[in-house]
Amino acid sequence: MIKLITDSASQIPADLAARLDVAVVPVVVTVDGVDYREGVDIHADEFWDRCVDGLPDVVTSQPSPGDIAAVYARAVADGAAEIVSVHVGAEHSGTLNSARLAAAEVDVPVHLVDSGTASFGVTCCVWEAAAAVAAGSTGEEVADRARATAPTIGTTFIIQALDFARRGGRLAEHLPEDHEGVMVLGGVGGAIDLLSTGHTVDELCDQMVAPFLAEGRPIRAGVSLADSATAVFTDGIEARLRDSEIDVDLVRYRVGPSIAAHTGPGTAGGFWYPISE
Repeated sequence: MIKLITDSASQIPADLAARLDVAVVPVVVTVDGVDYREGVDIHADEFWDRCVDGLPDVVTSQPSPGDIAAVYARAVADGAAEIVSVHVGAEHSGTLNSARLAAAEVDVPVHLVDSGTASFGVTCCVWEAAAAVAAGSTGEEVADRARATAPTIGTTFIIQALDFARRGGRLAEHLPEDHEGVMVLGGVGGAIDLLSTGHTVDELCDQMVAPFLAEGRPIRAGVSLADSATAVFTDGIEARLRDSEIDVDLVRYRVGPSIAAHTGPGTAGGFWYPISE
């Protein structure tokens, strides 16, 4: 048996994790000085409820090697003969290094995958890894397929809390100081560019959906829901994807605190990748 494992910065929805039989290691999120395990001690709704009266001080840190090793050990106890562990890109987090140390603590092969991405982009790699497991691939073949997926993953999104995002640092270089309207950002394979700007919900939804469908190929896609104010974008994007002529395997994911720490409220959009032939 091959067991798939990821971390909560992947923002993988619980129902998709159950469907794909994926174990999730929680990221540690410090909110106003208190440590929480994402998805265990604090969930997205609880986090966003705390943002109503202003943004809390949020810091994230990767799971410890011991935390990951404990998940690996449970997988082995449940019969795993190999583990494929897919994580947020090493340039974004030290999680992969923790996983490397944890791998030395178990007696089965652990295939580590640097997704080179973050948020639901990591889940895209996990999703394709699960398809490879279902097809009877070996552990190394599963890991290779996850790695090969990373350059094909696209994302498009808006960030309305621009000052917060600039403070978060990772997106600052993509956010010009002077602009009109709401910016639509996105790209494929880790590239992020300013794609367009819009002024209405319909206009922004149209602009965000267009890159999902640009190649005209079947895709797997995740559409985000952050704070409640973004639901109108989530619903609009999903409706357009469902009404499209191409085949879309669609899920909704919540933007939890590990990602909200860098984007803030008002973030909407999603990720996709073309389904392998």
